[in-house]
Amino acid sequence: MRVRFAPSPTGALHIGSARTALYNWLLARGPSKATFVLRIEDTDLERSTPENVEIILDAMKWLGFSYDEGPVFQTTNTPRHQEALAQLLASGHAYYSNATGDDVKAWKAEHGAERGFRGIAEQSGAVRLHVPDTGHTAFDDVVRGEIATPNASMDDPVIARASGAVLYNFAVAVDDLDAGITDVVRGEDHISNTPKQLLVFEALGAGPPRYAHLPLLLGPDGKKLSKRHGAASVQELRDQGYLPEAVVNYTALLGAGFSADEEFFSAQELADRFRLENVSKSPAVFDEQKLRHFNGQHLRELSTDELTARLEAFTGRSGLRGAVEISREKIQTLADFWPLVGFVFDGPTDQDPKAVAKWIENPEAAANLRAAREVIASTDPFTVEALEPALYALATARELKPGQLFQPIRVAVAGTTVSPGIFESVALLGRERTLELIDRALT
Repeated sequence: MRVRFAPSPTGALHIGSARTALYNWLLARGPSKATFVLRIEDTDLERSTPENVEIILDAMKWLGFSYDEGPVFQTTNTPRHQEALAQLLASGHAYYSNATGDDVKAWKAEHGAERGFRGIAEQSGAVRLHVPDTGHTAFDDVVRGEIATPNASMDDPVIARASGAVLYNFAVAVDDLDAGITDVVRGEDHISNTPKQLLVFEALGAGPPRYAHLPLLLGPDGKKLSKRHGAASVQELRDQGYLPEAVVNYTALLGAGFSADEEFFSAQELADRFRLENVSKSPAVFDEQKLRHFNGQHLRELSTDELTARLEAFTGRSGLRGAVEISREKIQTLADFWPLVGFVFDGPTDQDPKAVAKWIENPEAAANLRAAREVIASTDPFTVEALEPALYALATARELKPGQLFQPIRVAVAGTTVSPGIFESVALLGRERTLELIDRALT
């Protein structure tokens, strides 16, 4: 088995395209042991920039999608495209045509809107592929079953411009033939292209690959996934602090037909279980809130050292291990980390005015904070194990609920009512820094 992922380098790698890459990768790394080819379809010379190629390669690397051959650039196969084009012209399977859009409309008006356009061979112009007038062009889609298109309804497709530049469906068929691709796994938006490509294979006297068209990815509102639903590309997910293993795990489940009683898998476990025949033909919903859940689960599977390394790379800061230890159970993405613990390093830079008014400026709350300051100043050793009973004892002595005492401390040191555990936060800050922040809050 030989499979391929063939993105056009015209921008960031969309999540739907990433799922296509993933399913091909799973076939390559699972029991099928397929050869995975990466082909860059760069014939759109205006949008296919080196920078966009790097974006795709970077996304593939971040996701862990290694490939066995490539990247192969479609433009490097131009001589072969011209050779195949000449072959079809010589065999009579293709012909030159100067037919315009108006000519096609006139044909439809005369023969019926459902009747495919048939041109007259000329000496120059664009190149069109002959479509038989009878029968069907059919294929057995692995996901959707048999799909048949009446030949009579298909226009003779243009396969090369008058300049000689070949068009997408012709180039793709030739490239898949030359690369020996046995299985084409791609999005359902390519279903309409498949009959045209099958006709190219037939005209070249070659058998086609097997096709599997994946269902669309939808947002939670049932509409096609786009930026309005949040992150729509791999790069955006990375920038928002998602782990690649979580993105791979969640994306793999979107239509793959895995048992519902298990959800969390490593990439290799996914590859071992993946079967193309089990893929659903129904659209799948990409829900970023569910991805956050997956991400939190995978994040907590990391060792403290590994999570620290990833957070230091993500934030560009160092010396984060202590903060990671006290916050790892409270974060779901890498991006959640700094807003939660940044005060440990930079102080409470973004104070919540409402929290300050309630827990610091209120005279009763301020009195509780001053009492807590005295306990914090005298507690020895300055550890979680010593601070926790000492502060609970103070709350009991003052007949306070724990929150009435702990929230003023939290707002003083963190600037907000949300932080890691208050005892852990104070112990990590240290006595001197904690007292400094409390004194600053009380002045």
